[in-house]
Amino acid sequence: MSAPPRGPADALTSPRFAGLRTFARLPTLEQVGRADVAILGAPFDAGASFRVGARFGPAAVREASILLRPHHEPLEVDVFEAGQFADAGDAPASPLSIAAGHAAIEASAQELHASGAKVLGIGGDHSVALPLIRAASRRAGGPLSLIQFDAHSDTWDDYFGERVSHGTIMRRAVEEGLIDASSSSQIGMRGPLYASSDLGDARELGFELTTTAGLLSEGLITVIGSAVARARGPVYVSVDIDVLDPAFAPGTGTPEPGGLQTRELQALLRGLAPLAGRIVAADVVEVSPPYDHAGITASAGAAAAYELCALLALGLRGR
Repeated sequence: MSAPPRGPADALTSPRFAGLRTFARLPTLEQVGRADVAILGAPFDAGASFRVGARFGPAAVREASILLRPHHEPLEVDVFEAGQFADAGDAPASPLSIAAGHAAIEASAQELHASGAKVLGIGGDHSVALPLIRAASRRAGGPLSLIQFDAHSDTWDDYFGERVSHGTIMRRAVEEGLIDASSSSQIGMRGPLYASSDLGDARELGFELTTTAGLLSEGLITVIGSAVARARGPVYVSVDIDVLDPAFAPGTGTPEPGGLQTRELQALLRGLAPLAGRIVAADVVEVSPPYDHAGITASAGAAAAYELCALLALGLRGR
């Protein structure tokens, strides 16, 4: 009989503010040797087009995550008892080259997937999702259904002549056959555009796209229900923290007023519970500590990552 999973440090015997910072005070991968779910930092922001600083996001999210507790009441799951969760540290991403940085992130994620772990990536700018999706698609053996929470669709063809940036990666993922847009959803888009075609291009690729105005008119339950029904096969969930209004996430690279409240994002993520067993990987990106205030954005990022952990735990519990 295998040993039970090793969970976070006991906050009733060791204060939360003591010890080395790992996500949710989990053991490191080196300490446990293997993991069902591995949290991987992707400290890289060379793909950002406006405010940089998301390279410090993984450290900030880990710092904020020390307050997380093991029992997720809304989904009724003891998150860190369903399987072995571990902090796998950071991918050694070069800060000077998008190609080299992405290659390092992909290699780290691929190694974790090959060991049997599902990967929860913590960014980093949103460009890090591309190497994380590449590794997850390889594990799944084909294209993934994407559920993306974001203020931007990230489907430009290029930006300043560059074909890989945080604003182009979802188009690249579709072109590479990593994402099946016909079974994928993008939720939370808003803000001024360069052209009326910006969101139309995403829809032409095949994405079901819901703006924040659409969320208001259709309602959270309807929108997330549609995303769940639309998804086929293995699923990848991507959370750009700028889906939240800057009141709830000021520390991000491209803030857009008019976004979600943190509790609305939590409700949407919990609505993915029917897909829990099919989620192969996920990410939380674009937390930029230099622009954060009192750790608001980092706390929101840690909360979103915890919701994803709860979904992955549901999937493990249902094995």
